[in-house]
Amino acid sequence: MPSIPAWTSRPSSRLPALLVVCGVLLAACSNSGSTDSSPTTSSSGGSTTSGTAPAQAFVPLSDVPGVSDEQIAFSAFGTQANNPLGTCVLDCYTDGINAYFAFRNSEGGVHGRDMVLTTTLDDELGNNQARALEIISADDTFAAFSATQVPSGWGDVADAGIPLYTWSIHPSEMEGRESIFGYTGVLCTSCTNRTLVYPATLADATTVATLGYGVSPNSKECAEGTAEAVEKYGAETGLKVGYTNSELAFGLTNGVGPEVTAMKDAGVDFVMGCLDLNGMKTIAQELERQGMADVKMFHPNTYDESFVAEAGELFEGDIVGVTFRPFQANPGNSQLADFQKWMGETGSEITELAMIGWINADLAYQGLVAAGPEFSREKVIAATNQMSEYDAGGLIAPIDWTRQHNAPTNEDPATHGQKQSCANYVQVKSGKFELVGDADKPFHCWDNSSTEWVEPTDTDFE
Repeated sequence: MPSIPAWTSRPSSRLPALLVVCGVLLAACSNSGSTDSSPTTSSSGGSTTSGTAPAQAFVPLSDVPGVSDEQIAFSAFGTQANNPLGTCVLDCYTDGINAYFAFRNSEGGVHGRDMVLTTTLDDELGNNQARALEIISADDTFAAFSATQVPSGWGDVADAGIPLYTWSIHPSEMEGRESIFGYTGVLCTSCTNRTLVYPATLADATTVATLGYGVSPNSKECAEGTAEAVEKYGAETGLKVGYTNSELAFGLTNGVGPEVTAMKDAGVDFVMGCLDLNGMKTIAQELERQGMADVKMFHPNTYDESFVAEAGELFEGDIVGVTFRPFQANPGNSQLADFQKWMGETGSEITELAMIGWINADLAYQGLVAAGPEFSREKVIAATNQMSEYDAGGLIAPIDWTRQHNAPTNEDPATHGQKQSCANYVQVKSGKFELVGDADKPFHCWDNSSTEWVEPTDTDFE
């Protein structure tokens, strides 16, 4: 699971059913300042320093949906209106896609054509399938992107043979579908993982509480899996579980007074919440009210510096997980510098969802390059599924798309799991995010050939 610097951003948390994913990823926005370097990526997503895109030949194509001699058209659908969390999802996500397309088009596009987002549809929370069917019926775009709270249309797009690139917080909708690609492989939301335990060791904690929403299978499994991970590695880390509640009501409408009192009675000194950022704020406020302001928390869904800054000292000292190379890390030869530069060039705010859109767009580009100049939907899907170390130019821990369309399990973590579990972390200090670890090697990684407790290795995938 990956990790999180200071930046200007619109809020970007997750719906309760999806809240676990960032935490799970940690086991598997204001910018930090751009540079003049503009690394490009190879067909496997690794970065190069040539300053030029891969050689691309133009071949006239016919009967390929969304493709003309001038451009390759893409669609995007997802949630903006009626988001119960009030956060920026689809707009921020497409900011990243458009910035990436501008970047690649400045180099000549791909196979002599520009990449263009021609269709953007708001599913208004409850109409994801209807929007998906609109895209399928129109058949005028080559591939689709989706960042949604309710992915009811993803299966339809996959069944239509259209490549789909997603905000991968819905692992059950991605399971076994070889034409759906996320910014992670398919995740196990209930697996024990060292990346979930490590934040508590950073805080020198002894007694941990884990929290999740009962209405959300992902959030519920996250809370229970985190508790199991703490118990599994308790002897080596000196940690124990003092309190677990995986049945919290979404929105915490009745408050959390009794729950925090129970934590206080149990001697809890660290809270790990598989909750949205508003839920974590409610927990923090109640901790403060009951004289527990010194209790630190781990946030898998609060990589939003504006939100943290507005809360004053409420989150001071807390640790936040980041699922990609954090904005606070040094760009090195990764695509982070390109992302920062082109978000500025397109006049867009740097946000978590924008980075996810950028990563998704990079995979779409890499799939086209790998498929060759006589590309089709089928060829792009097949070529992408041959990528065994896709890292989005050093922005994410490598994904093996030859085997990560299915989730790993505790019983078999290797067949479909990552070779390394990697996470990034930032800590809240004076309302800003400060990187935990080495700015040149921001990923904290564990070799998955063993599940024994060891300290992570600082790693760079640039």
